[in-house]
Amino acid sequence: MLSSFRALMNENENPLNALPPAQRFQLMLWLSVMWTSIFCAIAGAWLWYGELMVAHLLFAMGFAVTGVTFASVEQSKTYRDAPASDGTTRYDDVWGA
Repeated sequence: MLSSFRALMNENENPLNALPPAQRFQLMLWLSVMWTSIFCAIAGAWLWYGELMVAHLLFAMGFAVTGVTFASVEQSKTYRDAPASDGTTRYDDVWGA
């Protein structure tokens, strides 16, 4: 681990050691800003991960419940739900009306 750290961060061992010190400093500064931005974006995305996950799960569950509801309604239709061939409804007095 220490050798990996030195290969990246030690100015005498990393690939930028052939550059003049001022350019080496500028490149290392820009690289540090880049990696800081990347890690901050990762941490920010992790903090918002819960809200994003909940929103996506609620959206997916809404689609699932809608699909299950539509499928169960289609399956629950029986011959009583269809009108007779003459256009009248069947079992008109089932509820005592």
